[in-house]
Parts: sequence; C-alpha cells; structure tokens
Amino acid sequence: MANFTLLTLSPLWRRRIVLALQISGGLLAAGLVALIVAVYVAKAQLPSFDDLKSSPNGQTIRVHAADGTVIVSIGPSYGEWLSYDQIPVLMRDAMVSVEDRRFRSHPGVDPIALIRIMQFAIANRGTGRRLQGASTITQQVARTIFLSNRYTFGRKIREMVLALALERQFSKDQILELYLNKVYFGGGAYGIDAASRRFFGHGANQLSLAEAAVIAGLVKAPSHYSPTADAEAAIGRAGVVIGVMQETGAITAEQAAAADPAAVKLAPEPKQNSVRYFTDWALPQLEVLIDETSRPLEVWTTLDLPMQRAADAAIRSAAPDNAQGALVALDRDGAVRSMVGGKDYVGSIYNRSTQAVRQPGSAFKLFVYLAALEAGHRTDEKVVDEPVTINGWSPRNNSGRNAGEMTLRNAFAYSVNTIAAKLGQEIGFSTIADMARRFGITTPVSTQPAMVLGSSDVRLIDMTRAFASVANKGVAVTPYGITKVTANGVTIYAHEVDRSQVLVAPSVAAQMTDLLQTAVNTGTGRAAQIGRPVAGKTGTTTSNKDGWFLGFSSGLTTGVWMGRDDAKTVPGLQGGTAPARAFAAFMKVAVARRPVEQFETAVTLPDGLSFDEESYFGQPDNALFVDENGNPVDPADSQPNDGSLVTPDGEAIERDAPVDDNGDQPPPQKLDQAWMDRVLNRQNGPRPGANLPPSRSPPPGDRPQESRPNQ
Repeated sequence: MANFTLLTLSPLWRRRIVLALQISGGLLAAGLVALIVAVYVAKAQLPSFDDLKSSPNGQTIRVHAADGTVIVSIGPSYGEWLSYDQIPVLMRDAMVSVEDRRFRSHPGVDPIALIRIMQFAIANRGTGRRLQGASTITQQVARTIFLSNRYTFGRKIREMVLALALERQFSKDQILELYLNKVYFGGGAYGIDAASRRFFGHGANQLSLAEAAVIAGLVKAPSHYSPTADAEAAIGRAGVVIGVMQETGAITAEQAAAADPAAVKLAPEPKQNSVRYFTDWALPQLEVLIDETSRPLEVWTTLDLPMQRAADAAIRSAAPDNAQGALVALDRDGAVRSMVGGKDYVGSIYNRSTQAVRQPGSAFKLFVYLAALEAGHRTDEKVVDEPVTINGWSPRNNSGRNAGEMTLRNAFAYSVNTIAAKLGQEIGFSTIADMARRFGITTPVSTQPAMVLGSSDVRLIDMTRAFASVANKGVAVTPYGITKVTANGVTIYAHEVDRSQVLVAPSVAAQMTDLLQTAVNTGTGRAAQIGRPVAGKTGTTTSNKDGWFLGFSSGLTTGVWMGRDDAKTVPGLQGGTAPARAFAAFMKVAVARRPVEQFETAVTLPDGLSFDEESYFGQPDNALFVDENGNPVDPADSQPNDGSLVTPDGEAIERDAPVDDNGDQPPPQKLDQAWMDRVLNRQNGPRPGANLPPSRSPPPGDRPQESRPNQ
C-alpha cells in the first residue's frame, strides 16, 4: 500500500520524500559517527582505574571513649575501600536489583530506559517534570566522579557519553566497585563502608541482607530514607528492595521472608555536647602523633563517659547562673578521664579548661610551699604572721589582721598571705617561678613579689597537671587523651606513659600532700570532703572574679574553675564554695568504684591555735590584693567599705561572723573531739596514729564555723 501511495505521488513529491529520507539517514549516520568519536575521545581521556580509586576523598575519623563507644565521627565520611570481591554478594545484588536490573546487559545507557524517558518527556511537555531514577549505575558513576548533580539537557548528554566510555574502558565488576565505594548514601557517608559504619557501627563486609537492603534503598533519596532521620520510611524502602531482589532472582522467597529490616539495630548517635570539648582538644594532636591523611582512622581515647556525665552535671548544677565553669580530671598516669570546658558546648565551643588563662589566687601557693619544702622547711616549723613589705608591696591577710607565731601547716591551711610572701622573699621569686614551670605551667610566670598570691595567669589543665604530679609522689604527670590509633585495623600509634621524670623528691611530695590534706579537712577546702582521704587547695581572686578548687583522691586528680568570661565579679564566688562543691559532687561519682587509698601521712589537724582563728577559718581566701598587673591594691576595693562580707545573694553580713556555704550564720560550735570527728568524717573516733590537738573550748566570739558533712 505504501509503494502504491508513493507511486501515485507526483514526481516532485517523490523526489522531496527521497531527499528527506537521505538527509535523515545522513544526519543519523553523522550523529552516530559523532557519538562514536565522542565516546572514544572520552575513553582516551579517562583516568586509570587505580587513579579513580585513589582520588582524594577526605578522611573519616571515628573517636571512641575508653569503653569503645563512638562519641564523635568527623571529616568527609568515606570508609575503607572495598574491592569487588570484598563486597558482600547480597550488597552487590541489592544495588543492581533496585538501581539498574539490566546493568549486566546494557552498554552503559539502557535503551529501554531511554524510551521511557522520551515517552515521559512527550507526555509531560511544558510541565517542568522530569523522570527520576532513569540513570544506569554507569551513568551514576560518571555523574558522581566527573559531573555535578545539576539537571540540564547538556549535562545529561555528557553523562551518557561518559557512561558509554566507561563501559569501553572498564569491566562491569570495576564499574560496580567504583559505584559502591563512591556513591552518596546520606548522613555524610560516601560509599557502602562509610554508610555501614555510620548507620550500623561496623564495616560493609559484615552486612546482613536486611542491612544491605536499607543501604541500597538510600540512593534514591538519601535524606528521606535515612534510618536516623525516618526509621519507618527506611524500613519501608528496605522492604521494597527485598521484594525487587526476590523478583529478579537475586534471593529466594525463603531469604526474603527471613529478612526483617525492622529488626536492624542502628548504631547509637554520637554524643555532641560536653564530649566535644574533649575531642576538640585531643584530635589536633593527631597531626604530630601520626602521618596518615587518607585511610579512615579509629581513634581510641581515655574519656570515661560516666565520669564525663558526672562532670557535666557537677558544673551545670554548681556554677553560679551568671558564671561559667570548667573541670578536668586526670588519672594517675595522666589519662584525661573527663573534660568540661563550659556549661554548654552548643552555646559556646570555647574550652575554658584548656584555652582560658586566669589568675589562680591562693591555689598558686602550691608552688610556693613546694619550693619551701624542697629548700628544707618543715610543715611543723614555726613562722610569724606579721606585716611585711617587699619592694613597696605590702600583702595583707583577708582578715586584715596578723596572728603572730604559727606553724607552716596553719599558714597553708588558712591561706595566710604574709607567710607566703615571706617564704617567697626568702626562697626567691624566680625559684618559685621555676618550680611552677617544672610542674607544667606553660603560661608566663611573673617574678614580682605578688606572684606568690597567684597574680600570673594559668590554665586549668596545667594547674590540674601540677596537683596530679604531687599526687604521683613527685613524678611528672603529662595529660594525654589518645591511647591508640588504628587504620584499616592496623595500629599505627599507641601511647606510652613516661614515668621517668622526677620533679621533686618523694618526701617533698609527701609533705605537700600532708599540707593539702589539712587544707581540705580543717581549712578553706572543707566543702570538698567526700568521705575518703582528699588533698586539695582552694583559690579565689580579687573581687571574687575567679574561684578554683584542685585536689586528688584515690588516684584521680580534679581541677575546677568558675568565673565569668569577661572577668567581672561573681558575688559570693569563692574557691571553697561552688568550685569545692562541684569537685565533691563529681568525685563522689568518679571514685565510687575505686578502692579507698590512704595517703602516706595521716591527716594532721593544726595544733593549738594562739590567734583569732575565726578570721581565717571559714572566710574566703579572697586575698589577692593586687591588680591585673600584679600591683598592690587596697583590700577595701574587693569588699564593701563597711567591713562586711557579701553573701551570694548580695546581702551584707558582719565580717567577723562565721558563715556557712549559703551565707547563713550557724550556731556556735565547740572545738572538741566530736567536732574533729565530724570534720574528718569519722564514725568511731579518731583514726589510730592521727596527730590530734588537745581538746579545748574556744573563748566566746572565737568559735569556728561548723563543717557539715556532704550530703
């Protein structure tokens, strides 16, 4: 019929139709030739397979707590590269079934899919809609490696040309290997190994059928089908994948029935709040510890999660509302067990435990007394609290009085400033500065006389390290957070503790510990008692700008700082109040499962006091009467001019009246054996060997503040 119709046409129309067919055939042939040329030109320009495998992907770093829990995953999330043979068959089959079931038969572009695209385009002409999911696996590889995700006609043509070139250059197995190691699966994960680790906590070589189905279902819409974003949608999509696998013959009906995506166990979400203070401090150290920038890393750390939670809770609950707080806890070998750099990491990433530099107040007297003990002074020797002037600087005690003769133990327990100044003058301020640097203070240390009262800025982690070295019997303790690093299962770094650096003689460290015990049991740090032996020291700076408590017990050393970032006054803030309470709250949890450890020397109470002990006992050691430059200032500048103190609520109270932690005036207490048993948390009288003073009753108006056992 067609021949008859053509013959019945006029010669002119016959020539026109023949010419049109010839032109169409010519254009088709030219287009085919152009396509072939384009494909082979693209093929010639393709990198080698090894180059495509080794192209920069970024590095995955997973950080583990001490118990193995993953606490942070950072970096572009590319997992370990798996060769075709290492990829589970179920994973390969799941991906081919759901993404490109004719993958093994088409030349890179699926003709059947092209027909569907043209039909869809004609039916939806002018609507702006486009067909999703029509690209083959090879096209997706071309787009992932060489092109962008922007949808344009020109990009689609280039994608097809590259797909045809890839099929000419590489085998189907190689293309599938590239695809499964490069494609994006959501959650920041590129490649099946990263996706498996991100969502299930193990490598892709261990994937089950249900897990493989979940991962295969992500490619269509990673954000929508992410199991961490919408578990129900992910499970539903995985069920579709399993059904398609059965339909294509990749799995049997029995396997499909046995697979249960709803039973898949997801990896727990990494913690994001206070643990980030620790990881932000620890991870930059990798640059000097290892030389590995491409393979995925597993970093194992010292962080103890229960301790970290306790530290976070202690700082949040104890720090004043208008102030910040920080805490560092070091084990006896220097392992950082907890680190809190502020009340809320999300609100402020500034790490006050490692970055902030603040005046330590009387906590700096640790180095004064270490230098004194090393120079031959004894804890029981007599010294005189009297006015002293050094190069025009006249330090004062917080009471504004001088008590006369006392022991070095009393002077430390009640943080007597004049004695610290006299020791500094005798020993040498440069000697004390050298002692501070010896014990790990990394910030500049002043050698002006006021330095004995803590006028030099320090970091909390450095001060904690110093106290830990005293607890370690004078052997240097170096904080560390990374125990080992592995890459693809191979250990490339393991921490080794150095116990060879002796800072002071063990006898000096033991005497210092003796003094620190006294400060906690009867001096300014009584709020830090936890029902077992504790040694420590408070620190409070001018106008209550900074409050410190640092101490140790049962092999754990903890430092606490509180204050405002702008260094303004915090009413009522003293080292012996909120910081000491935070220390106690944390340590009760942190050492609960550790055995009670006695110090080498039994705690010794100060001997019979011949001075107005109430002026020292229970008052803040807020006695750094120097400005930020170390110059002397009038102590009246740090308290109301009427001679009163200020409670945390801003209420003035009589200076000489005893006060408790809440600013209240408790009833007078008798300094007798029962009182000493309470402050030492003794249940059945004094411990054998304790050096106790004779029982006596202080005269009226000269009574110490009650020390309440911690609840």
